[in-house]
Amino acid sequence: MRINDRVFGMLMLILAVAYGWEATQFPIPFGGHESVGPETFPIMLSIILGISSIYMIVRPDPDEKWAPTAMLIELSVVVLSMLAFAWAIEPIGFMPAAALVVSFLSWRMGASMTKSIITGVTSSVVIFFLFNNVLELALPLGLLEF
Repeated sequence: MRINDRVFGMLMLILAVAYGWEATQFPIPFGGHESVGPETFPIMLSIILGISSIYMIVRPDPDEKWAPTAMLIELSVVVLSMLAFAWAIEPIGFMPAAALVVSFLSWRMGASMTKSIITGVTSSVVIFFLFNNVLELALPLGLLEF
């Protein structure tokens, strides 16, 4: 869809400019301006998005058939599970929510129930440990809070 690609590219270019401009509005950190601050990563993302958008406007893909209905349903299930994860992270905590969503998605991708549960629990514990202890970013405990 050449026209759809160009329209989408223009919308993404507008988003890239707005996102990059908003990133430059972050307050200067305490102690003066540093070469790498809170705005560095968002500005890098906006530059990459802007370049990709311009490429999509200039060289759109040839017309392709839409994905089959079954694939669109699978994608909808993934999006809904991620929304449920974002909603559940506060009330039940990161580890149970992440274990549930990773297990569910692993199972949907064809893993056995046992392997998907092992994958979900292991990945949620490892990610929780990395965020809390290595990066020192607190994740909600939810039901696991003592």
